[in-house]
Amino acid sequence: MLPVLEEEGALRLLDSRRLTGPNLLLDRAGAVVEIAWEDAGEDEIGRAVSSWREEAARLLAAVGWPGEERVARPHPGGVSLAFTAPIDALYAATEVNEAAWAAARARLEGGAAPSAEVVDTLVEAIARERNPALVRLAAAAAARGVQFLWDEAAASVGSGTGSLTWPAAELPPPAEIDWLAVHDVPTLLVTGTNGKTTTVRLLAALAAAAGLTAGVSSTEQVAVGGEVLEQGDFSGPGGARTLLRDRRVEMAVLETARGGMLRRGLAVSRATAALVTNVAADHLGEYGIATLADLAEAKLVVAKAIGPEGRVVLNADDPELAARGVQSGRFRAPVVWFGLDPGSPLIAAHLAAGGEAALLEGDALVLRRGAAEGGRRVVARVGDLPIAFGGAARYNLANALAALALGHAAGLPAEAMAAGLAGFGRAPEENPGRANLYDVGGATVLLDYAHNPHGLAALHDLVASLPAARRLVLLGQAGDREDEAIRELARTAWRLRPDRVVIKELTAMLRGRAPGEVPAVLEDELRRLGAGDGIIERADDEIAGVRAALRWARPGDLLVLLVHTDREAAVELLRSWPGSP
Repeated sequence: MLPVLEEEGALRLLDSRRLTGPNLLLDRAGAVVEIAWEDAGEDEIGRAVSSWREEAARLLAAVGWPGEERVARPHPGGVSLAFTAPIDALYAATEVNEAAWAAARARLEGGAAPSAEVVDTLVEAIARERNPALVRLAAAAAARGVQFLWDEAAASVGSGTGSLTWPAAELPPPAEIDWLAVHDVPTLLVTGTNGKTTTVRLLAALAAAAGLTAGVSSTEQVAVGGEVLEQGDFSGPGGARTLLRDRRVEMAVLETARGGMLRRGLAVSRATAALVTNVAADHLGEYGIATLADLAEAKLVVAKAIGPEGRVVLNADDPELAARGVQSGRFRAPVVWFGLDPGSPLIAAHLAAGGEAALLEGDALVLRRGAAEGGRRVVARVGDLPIAFGGAARYNLANALAALALGHAAGLPAEAMAAGLAGFGRAPEENPGRANLYDVGGATVLLDYAHNPHGLAALHDLVASLPAARRLVLLGQAGDREDEAIRELARTAWRLRPDRVVIKELTAMLRGRAPGEVPAVLEDELRRLGAGDGIIERADDEIAGVRAALRWARPGDLLVLLVHTDREAAVELLRSWPGSP
């Protein structure tokens, strides 16, 4: 949750931060303050927003930024107030915005406008931060149509093999740069509620099959050509910059998480293509994202980086994306649909108009351009894909189609993509934590990261396809979900028809909850559904839960282990457990 910067009043300042790239509120960098209201009426809220607009305009003009765009986004319980600002003065811009809000609040309470002393202080803060060399370099890169990346430590132009990087304090004049050596590599953005990491890994495999050195930034690592540079969650702007400045990278695949986009915006202002895999209820209530519609808008921020020559790849089977993808003028780039329903009226109309799609037609994964047979290319068959489990893992067929659409947009040959699909996922190490199967003493273990109801529901067909004398589910949830979302996870798990449920405490993901609170909600919902004392077991942490599952198992059982924080330790335990191959 956001910190509270003001403790009192119906209107309170919760957060003030920089937006360093295109974001939900603005098409370029700026500053935002998050305001919460309690017991405030619509009239009071309207006056507060109007006052902020006026005070922000007054202060922006006073500090020499009269042309900046101002945006207010109301949402349940609060409002986001943002304006654009120069990239070399974003810290100062947050101070300007805070001063504008303070003035707006004072005005509502009968106070005075900001004094000349306040304005002088803001002007001095801007002057201290300004970096004209950074602005010149950004303008030169934009004029040449190449990537520009910057942070406190460094700035760079181009990307991958065509990138040049300098320390932020030692930027060269544009005239001294060998621009003939600067270019961009194909850059693909991947976001969505579920399927992001698998699709990113798939794309790296497709690029490798085409003979390219792929770079990947994801929730798990930054890697180039299989070499891990950093371990951890690098799905935000920092991971993207690290990857794009590596001169070995010939194609960049950036997992682009919702949180990073909402906190800071996109790392890049230009990319080859962007994908939204799906939109499902998860992380609602953060940064003013209260509904699925809000979440869809947040994820579609990736499209702001795609120009007319690029592609925006969307899931035709997702209602939120389907509704937005057909809006005229919504995107600068053409939409490419992917989907598991070849009879979709949406896709039929799109193809009839000459559009592009990646479809499942029978057992064929097909790229289509237009409705004519000549625009149809079969790339692979379901049986060729290890991650499809013979078609039982339909969610991975959707991930594969999404990867085909993005790979095609990046210029990867169909033959290479077919080879990449056929070679990916034969061993758990190629897609760790995603539908990994192990034999432990004659019991089958399905280890997966599914962490929300949508992701767990996608596993249903795969679980149903696996033989099981008895079934066990290891279940847990992070503390930053609402109670109803936690209960929905329990309901989804119960639909797997488990004979045993081990409820684990995610000790590293309490996120404001008391120990035992989330497991209690899960257990309460399971008992409401009919789970008795002989079915439910509690575990103090994730590895204790894995141990409990393995102790319960007999030959012929199926253990569905939803592992989130200790995957490597869990895999080591599976491999060392008595009876493992």
